[in-house]
Amino acid sequence: MKKYVLDLKVSSVERVNARNVLIRLTDDKPLPEMLPGQFVEVRVDGSPSTFLRRPISINFVDIERNELWLLVATVGEGTHALARLRKGDMLNCVLPLGNTFTPLASSSERVLLVGGGVGVAPLLYFGKQIKEAGGTPVFLLGARTAADLAEISLFEQYGRVCITTEDGSAGEKGFVTNHSVLSTERFDRISTCGPKPMMKAVAHYAYQASIPCEASLENMMACGVGACLCCVEKTTEGNLCVCKEGPVFDTRRLMWGE
Repeated sequence: MKKYVLDLKVSSVERVNARNVLIRLTDDKPLPEMLPGQFVEVRVDGSPSTFLRRPISINFVDIERNELWLLVATVGEGTHALARLRKGDMLNCVLPLGNTFTPLASSSERVLLVGGGVGVAPLLYFGKQIKEAGGTPVFLLGARTAADLAEISLFEQYGRVCITTEDGSAGEKGFVTNHSVLSTERFDRISTCGPKPMMKAVAHYAYQASIPCEASLENMMACGVGACLCCVEKTTEGNLCVCKEGPVFDTRRLMWGE
């Protein structure tokens, strides 16, 4: 797909919870085509110590409003600078980057989408794609506490939502791999995004259950085009740049062990 460098206008910045903000961006022209699983590299202005662009998953694309949504976890100076954006500000973005989640093969295919923390972000847009293709995804979303959950009402528009929290304040207590849905229902494939330990646990479950699984990796990506080599991941085919060959990988290609 063709890549663009665009100055996008901030439509709104919404504080989703104590950790995450939702930034909506638009343009005077129709936004380029973007697919679930892809990401953008954003330039962080107004942060003297942030020299490199930040990779942010595409959370959602609202075609009717011509908006791109970015769900941003405020963890460092760069992302805190992004959270300080206001309506009308401009954000320079390189997009769309990376590959995509595997589209629905048939409307009868049962797909489980597993996310943790801000890793839930790309699963919302993927869930929309699945529903538009005639499917009904099941979302399995995990967080430390109920207060850390994000966009639950939006996920519910596209499929059934199962929740785990580590402290039991919402849904079932424990990690996503502890949720009862994994022992009571059968899925044709799984897609996951979130902290690497969580994704490894999901990949292990999928392997044991003989279910195809793909994971969207969150390695640090400075350039987004495979030039800087800081996002390299060991795979069965050697070291690959996550930004160029991914971020979505069949977990059987990853050197995660079984």
